[in-house]
Amino acid sequence: MITSFVREVLSEDLGRGDLFERVAKDCEVSAKFLAKGKGIFSGERYLKVLCEMRGIALELCKKDTDSFERGEILAKITGSYIEILKIERTALNMLQHSSGIATHTHAYAQKIKDYSLKLLDTRKTRPLLREFEKYSVRNGGGQNHRFGLDDALMLKDTHLAHINNLKEFITQAREKLPFTCRIEVECESMQECKRAFESGVDIVMCDNMPPSLIAEVVALRNASYPHILLEASGNITLENIIEYAKSGVDAISSGSLIHQATWVDMSLKMER
Repeated sequence: MITSFVREVLSEDLGRGDLFERVAKDCEVSAKFLAKGKGIFSGERYLKVLCEMRGIALELCKKDTDSFERGEILAKITGSYIEILKIERTALNMLQHSSGIATHTHAYAQKIKDYSLKLLDTRKTRPLLREFEKYSVRNGGGQNHRFGLDDALMLKDTHLAHINNLKEFITQAREKLPFTCRIEVECESMQECKRAFESGVDIVMCDNMPPSLIAEVVALRNASYPHILLEASGNITLENIIEYAKSGVDAISSGSLIHQATWVDMSLKMER
């Protein structure tokens, strides 16, 4: 997967061929990736594949999950002058994007590090970049929610709109789904949570609920349904995430780990 992804990304930039290659003389050179901001490094796996693909020697100064400061050298490369120039933008795009997500996720993870719960991403990813972006979340200290519609059954409000008997539906689903498949139901009120608890779900998502109401859901779960996991989601920010962590849920999910992340500035500098 990584190899095919990197090949496609590089192909997008190369197009019908690098015009510089037509007019330049090749030679062996060295270059370094420099941090122009601080953050959490991510993209190691992809950079390795890219360099191997083009015959470029790579020396990593930082590895996935490592922190870095402005001005630090992240990696050094040696190889063909022309080949290094060909991969420059592809390498930087991947490192900056991935490190940006990891850095943003790390900020969230640090906020709730004293609480026993998981920080999860969502399926709100850029088209065809899900594996790449979820990998970046892991490097920032988060964990992945489901990758797609095929690895867990999650019933959202749009599903529930035409499910009249939730308990019956879940009973039938258990007979048809893989033994290891979990079932999660999205709820927006205490009444909906109670219905989900009674229906035999594995996970209840408290969606767009205030922390005070979620705490009441947690209390009910602890008293009567201790085997069910609780997830909080919806409008959770760096400013309010601690209040949600205090509610006692097992996990907090946030699409903003990915879609609100900004790139960490980096550059490639040739050595003379």
